[in-house]
Amino acid sequence: MSNKREREKRREERIAAEAKVETGDRRTRILQVAAGAAFLAVVIVVVVIVAASSGGDSGGDATKIEHGAEVDRLLSGVPQSELELGQKSAPVELIEFGDLQCPICKANSEEVLPDLIQNKIRTGDAKLVFRNFTIISEESIPAGAAAIAAGKQGRGYNFIETFYRNQGEERSGYVTDEFMEAVAKAAGVKNLAQWNKDRKSPEVLKEVETTTAEASSKYGFTGTPSFLIKGPSSNGYEIFQNTEGAGAFEEAIDKAS
Repeated sequence: MSNKREREKRREERIAAEAKVETGDRRTRILQVAAGAAFLAVVIVVVVIVAASSGGDSGGDATKIEHGAEVDRLLSGVPQSELELGQKSAPVELIEFGDLQCPICKANSEEVLPDLIQNKIRTGDAKLVFRNFTIISEESIPAGAAAIAAGKQGRGYNFIETFYRNQGEERSGYVTDEFMEAVAKAAGVKNLAQWNKDRKSPEVLKEVETTTAEASSKYGFTGTPSFLIKGPSSNGYEIFQNTEGAGAFEEAIDKAS
């Protein structure tokens, strides 16, 4: 009888030990699955971030210039002269020093400028002037010269805004003759032969150099876009730092009026 009890006791201990091992193995497997799932989740997040940062239409494609008609509608009916947008008699002058390769300038062009044009430029309260501040790379110089050349045919702002909307990655080499000519066509530059001649002329290239030097040496600007504003109530040209969108521009124009 005692042998039977002993055998039953050993059997119960063996079953308990096996159950313990099985529980441990199961816990290990659960932890392994959980760790694998967590790792997979991290991988998915990394892939999504990389895809978001590098995927999609990156612009800079001479064969795929878009938004020319959109820009034309935005600027329709607003006077242009060289790189000046708005009525010459407007009491307030807002000057942007920009680089056509600058992604922040692009964002300003797309997110702020439309409201500013509608509410202040089109109404004759202010005029907007673009000056080249070519600080990103050597590619910015011919891009700025191309904008000036387009301005000689009354399509300067069309060129600037169309360029921004098709902007490629800075310093990537996308600013080629083919790209700029495609932008000029989309911007409505009629005489491309004259435009090509003007953009390569010493006079135009000198203007790009002069305004770039002016931005840094005269006004102390170090980045793009940078702004000056001048009106009847301002103390000459005043530096204007905008971080709040079109509303801040409109308030500054009202204050300078």
